[in-house]
Amino acid sequence: MSKQEVEVLGGADACCPGLLTAPLDADQAVELAKVFKALGDPIRLRLLSMIASRAGGEVCVCDLTPAFDLSQPTISHHLKLLRQAGLIDCERRGTWVYYWLLPEMTDRLAGILARPAGQPLPERPAEAGAAS
Repeated sequence: MSKQEVEVLGGADACCPGLLTAPLDADQAVELAKVFKALGDPIRLRLLSMIASRAGGEVCVCDLTPAFDLSQPTISHHLKLLRQAGLIDCERRGTWVYYWLLPEMTDRLAGILARPAGQPLPERPAEAGAAS
């Protein structure tokens, strides 16, 4: 596992075009790759899903840890990477830490991946030798 730090993408005014409307520039691709890298691990993806789907909008780490056959420090490491990617945030309350989704980032990712409403997909070139 890489020990690279994942930095939070720019604030609300930082904008990337949708992938189907304009190509990403190099800087945008680097920044988005950091978020997708955080999501590229099955444990982190499950943690994000558990946090995002929790009634009340937040979940205690004490409720997350039993769902995995991993040590508490390993779970904390995965949560730290999700936090650094700007996908979740947390607050310590006494002994426990509570986590919640940052919908701005998931909305941003959805906007980047979504096709603008009502617009058709670009036409694919016909394959050589394809029957009509």
